[in-house]
Amino acid sequence: MNINAKYKNIIFAFFMALSMSLFVSFVLVSINFGYNHTFFHNWSKIWSQAFICAFFGAYFFPRVIQKIMRKIKFVEKT
Repeated sequence: MNINAKYKNIIFAFFMALSMSLFVSFVLVSINFGYNHTFFHNWSKIWSQAFICAFFGAYFFPRVIQKIMRKIKFVEKT
């Protein structure tokens, strides 16, 4: 599959948000609601909301964090 390189950041953000929101929402719904007959309904509702937040976070936060990281001087301990 060939995709234009200009879409690299948005595709990365999509897959990062997808995987992280699925995992985190699954764990949190499991902890807060337990496994019962409403589990998948609760999880799908919460996951869809979490994905939207995670997508924007995964797209914009790395840019801000990279700017911060450029200002930090890392040294080797000798």
